[in-house]
Amino acid sequence: MTLPEVQTILDNITVGGHKICDQNMVLNQADTWRHLFSLINNGKFAFSKAVALELHSIAGKEEALGWGAFRTGNVTISGSDYEPPSPEQLDKEWRKTEAEVSVSNDVYDRAITAFLKMARAQFFWDVNKRMGRFMMNGILISQGFPIINVPAKRQQEFNQLMLEFYSADDTSEMNKFLRSCLNEKIIENFK
Repeated sequence: MTLPEVQTILDNITVGGHKICDQNMVLNQADTWRHLFSLINNGKFAFSKAVALELHSIAGKEEALGWGAFRTGNVTISGSDYEPPSPEQLDKEWRKTEAEVSVSNDVYDRAITAFLKMARAQFFWDVNKRMGRFMMNGILISQGFPIINVPAKRQQEFNQLMLEFYSADDTSEMNKFLRSCLNEKIIENFK
């Protein structure tokens, strides 16, 4: 959807020619952002399983096979030979991810690691990259830093690098790419 179409939907007016599921996805994302801001404003945001499940219950509503809970079956990632962990391994994988996120002193490294590890583990039936982005940006906003947003014109590059990341589990190229998506004008204000 275009930005004007998204705004029209957010103004509670339907947009012709789009699937209802696309409209619901936009509304769910808006609701998830509102809830994320509420958590941050009330000092309740943390990179935790509880917060991830809470946000997923909004973001994945009526889109994912189940929402607000880790998946109960195996999944694949289209275009990749990498196999995400089995459902039985997800709690252990989450604890490992939390540990990796907490290691760095650099807020962008922590945030990007959160996004990438969540996307790779595929904790949910669906909405995994979006959930990783919500958690990544929650880390950034809660620490007073600008969010990372991948511009539409760089989406193909993002998708290709993600496929390479899934196979290699090396965060360095994706870290560089995601940092390159930061708005330099905004970053200058934080120096």
